[in-house]
Amino acid sequence: MISKLAFAATLLVLLCHTAADAAERPNFIFILTDDQSFGMMGCDGNETAQTPNLDKLARDGVFFDRAYITSAICTPSRISILLSQFERKHGVNFNSGTSVSPEAWAQSYPVVMREAGYYTGYVGKNHAPIGNGGYKSGLMETSFDYFYAGHGHIRFYPKDHHDIFKTAKRDTQVEIVGESIGDFLSNEHRLEGALRFLDLRPSDKPFCLSVCLNLPHGAGTSTMQMRDSDDEIYKTLYRDIEVPLPENYVAKADIENPKLPADVLKVENRQAGYNWVDTPATARERITRQMQAMTGIDRMVGRVREKLAAERLDQNTVIVFTSDHGLYSGQQGLGGKAFCYEQTTHVPLIIYNPLVPETARGRRSDQLVQSIDIAPTLLNFAEIEPPEAFQGKTLRGLIEGSDQPIHDYIFTENLWSTHFGNPRIESVQD
Repeated sequence: MISKLAFAATLLVLLCHTAADAAERPNFIFILTDDQSFGMMGCDGNETAQTPNLDKLARDGVFFDRAYITSAICTPSRISILLSQFERKHGVNFNSGTSVSPEAWAQSYPVVMREAGYYTGYVGKNHAPIGNGGYKSGLMETSFDYFYAGHGHIRFYPKDHHDIFKTAKRDTQVEIVGESIGDFLSNEHRLEGALRFLDLRPSDKPFCLSVCLNLPHGAGTSTMQMRDSDDEIYKTLYRDIEVPLPENYVAKADIENPKLPADVLKVENRQAGYNWVDTPATARERITRQMQAMTGIDRMVGRVREKLAAERLDQNTVIVFTSDHGLYSGQQGLGGKAFCYEQTTHVPLIIYNPLVPETARGRRSDQLVQSIDIAPTLLNFAEIEPPEAFQGKTLRGLIEGSDQPIHDYIFTENLWSTHFGNPRIESVQD
């Protein structure tokens, strides 16, 4: 029989090992926006948008100038990030009634990290149908230690559409996603969100938090109402200037000879949701709202970094910031996102790792990288073997200072449009 002294000594060793493991293994915060094309922040060339915190994150980390997604539509792109697979491999399209099987989901980066001892969280928008029955299966909710998200579009005022957000203090999406545990509305109404996750995390485990937004997506910006409860950012910011139209903007009335064949062009003629690009006035209004949303997201990123510093987690937490795809704002007279052109496939990607040498930080990389590279990168820094099903490659070398190419070329596809009888669209670039 083990003595009490020996048992106590063994327990002490185990506790010390667990604490050391939590201190040594890096934490991760992955922030994903929606419809954010390359060029909507100061750090990627937008001279009007106010994004000081994201600009600083880019200066502190590595900014990838040539980052691309695999599918320019929400659901398949987000699943490609989670599973590190191209759409034609995971087989889940947008509005096609498909979902990720439980067996495939078991090899997603959040589940793999949780199995490896990470405390995991997911907040914001879930646009990935997971398990038998998709959004109704409940598998997504039980796959995380902390889940605070709505399925599908959560819009600008999430409390109007999703019960899970009803007790939040604020009304607007970015603020709900980022709320802290520090305040209480009542004993029954605790605040939720990304900052609360940081308060609730166990101190003896490393963590991985996925923050997935529904902005500056049209389902969010189109529902902005300038309510009295809105922050001033969403009511007056940028409204004292004439917001510039994008380069190569063409109004619908000025298009005499469309450059795309009719059977291709109809990919984005499926609904009126993108007709705001048709006139300069409506385009400027929507771009103004997009920039307001970006400034709100920027403030949330700043507060998350402040929280990490206050909790002394800032020197051991990797932050990844990117978007699921871009969006046309009238360039070449186009609206929507499904075409595999630069405007929709090229996205910002910032990776900040405080654990790499300072000489490797504050850099811009012009190497080709892709959204399916994010999951293997996280697992590589966490010293976790990636599943064989992963198709992406780790970016660790580029983040640590190497300039060796990761990809010889980038492949992008749109299989979603085929669901509506439109032609398959593919692109390859080197």
